[in-house]
Amino acid sequence: MKLFFTILFVISTISVKAQERYIDDIFEFQEPVTKTYTSKDGEDLKLDLYQPVKDNLEKRPLIVFMHGGGFSGGTRKSESEVKFAQAAAAKGYVAVSISYRLTRKGKSFNCDFAADGKIETFKMAAEDFLDAVKFLIDNKEEFGIDPSKIIVGGSSAGAEAVLNAVYNKSLLFEETEYKDIKFAGVFSLAGALLDARYITRENAVPAIFFHGTQDKVVPYVTAPHHYCDKSKPGYLILDGSKTIAEKLKELDVSYALYSVEGGGHGVSRMPFEDLPEVFEFFKRMFLEESEIQVNFVKQLNEQK
Repeated sequence: MKLFFTILFVISTISVKAQERYIDDIFEFQEPVTKTYTSKDGEDLKLDLYQPVKDNLEKRPLIVFMHGGGFSGGTRKSESEVKFAQAAAAKGYVAVSISYRLTRKGKSFNCDFAADGKIETFKMAAEDFLDAVKFLIDNKEEFGIDPSKIIVGGSSAGAEAVLNAVYNKSLLFEETEYKDIKFAGVFSLAGALLDARYITRENAVPAIFFHGTQDKVVPYVTAPHHYCDKSKPGYLILDGSKTIAEKLKELDVSYALYSVEGGGHGVSRMPFEDLPEVFEFFKRMFLEESEIQVNFVKQLNEQK
């Protein structure tokens, strides 16, 4: 399932695949550099920054990824986050995996937790995410970052925080220091946001979504979070990946939606088998701003 043709160069009658920046592994990657991007509630919030070795570009695209874990667990140092960041750095990106406040650690985030508390949880995580991006932009020369080419992503709770920060910023925050932050693209694994109606031509950002059609934690379409009954304190309607993709389509904004038929919340795991194609989309859709709108349906047994 490829949308793009690989260009081949012929040298002395031997066809050789060209090494393409941002798609192929053309660099070694450095050991991550850990930085504190802010301190809140007595906690230093840190990020790990991965960079390609011996890359002469002074300004490189940035990928910032936010781990999942129900706002109660997870880590920026998990195997999948590390492997993804290393893969991105090997292709020429500056890749960053961030920690954030786990405000529901040891607490419920299910139907017994009030909806307004859930919204506040989303807001605090989105704030941490935006603070991390602002820190990286403020230090763009040190890290060799192009602030006009920022790709952001997350898994599960991390995707919820990122999607709300990108598309529902005006719903969650007043006019703040974040208003000038712009994004080139979004990579969401089983995420949702509060209200897709707040996506406009002004704030719409191209996106790639992965989501299981039978996800009972974060809805694939528009449905209650955790599918809570309306009588429960935690009843909160969210707009999932399909709804967001439909809104982007309506606005003529690029997207790729990977729907895993019958898949549950496990689709929030990093789709390593699809990453070669995903990185092609990163380059064509996010960096080169090609106009692409595609829907893929994967069967559950295809999602390893």
